[in-house]
Amino acid sequence: MNIENAQQEVDNWIKEHGVRYFNELTNMAQLTEEVGEVARIIARRYGEQSEKESDKNKDLGEELADVLFVVLCLANQTGVDLQKAFDERMYKKGKRDHDRHHNNEKLK
Repeated sequence: MNIENAQQEVDNWIKEHGVRYFNELTNMAQLTEEVGEVARIIARRYGEQSEKESDKNKDLGEELADVLFVVLCLANQTGVDLQKAFDERMYKKGKRDHDRHHNNEKLK
């Protein structure tokens, strides 16, 4: 599925099940909350913090999908064509960073 289709699928879900989009500020707060849940899993599972028993069954993929869902909501409600924006960003990164990381001694 491409990003354009994902945006449409989220919009369809909102219209069918969600009644309407939360306002942009509410969705921004929701995005922050979801990113926090991802950070908690990463910090405890891959970082130096110990993982609580209650956190061991949390699914990183599900939490990342929650982040993506809210990002798609924000794109939809603000009129952003995320497919176009992503494609343009990848093009810019490809030109700007083509050799940058290969020449970074810290990454060798």
